Amino acid sequence: MNIFGIGLPEMALILVVALLVFGPKKLPEIGRSLGKAIRGFQDASKEFENEFKREAQQIEDSVKMSAKLEGSSKTEMAVEREVEKSSSESE
Repeated sequence: MNIFGIGLPEMALILVVALLVFGPKKLPEIGRSLGKAIRGFQDASKEFENEFKREAQQIEDSVKMSAKLEGSSKTEMAVEREVEKSSSESE
């Protein structure tokens, strides 16, 4: 078992030191607080990741739309040139 690069012997040592420092009555409360803090950090991390993905998707959609508009503008200009050419030839 290896969590955050900490093996089982290190975890046991940390638990013993925490038990000695905080005492058996305070340790569960500290554990709950630590668990809530870690959960809050995970939630914030996921929210940041989701927001980043949404922004990236919006930028990608914007770039695609710009490319489509640019392509249709080129087509429109080509059609206008053909119409002008045809109208000047018919005169």
